[in-house]
Amino acid sequence: MESEVLYSLESAREVFADTSYFYALLNPRDEHHLRALYISKQVESRGAAVYTSWDVFVETVTVLRYRASYDLAKLFIRVAPESVTILFPLEAERGLAVKVFLDRSRERELSLCDAVSYAIVSTRLAWAPCLSFDADFAALGLTVLR
Repeated sequence: MESEVLYSLESAREVFADTSYFYALLNPRDEHHLRALYISKQVESRGAAVYTSWDVFVETVTVLRYRASYDLAKLFIRVAPESVTILFPLEAERGLAVKVFLDRSRERELSLCDAVSYAIVSTRLAWAPCLSFDADFAALGLTVLR
């Protein structure tokens, strides 16, 4: 599994981070915490730029607050903007996200936030690998590093 992460990161100049990754990275009680720490070190050592969307940022703060603690949510708010580039969806990406949500969410419980992530990764980030433990990312055809 480590070799998959290393292989996918070798040529990646940028990666996209999802809520499930951020949550696992910050919450030591999450089942994926150690894996997220390992991936984070690999991303950092290879100098890949980490991107996320405003939607993921907001969702992460919410999930950390409700499932972990106020302190972890506050930490994320303070630290994330220093180490992650937060992208605001462009109009075309918002339109694509709505289309993806309407087309694919009937058969799968896909969130609009995941659809926005798909739109950004598949257009602006040219299919960059994603840091996620969310099965929906792989189901959408995105490259997922876990």
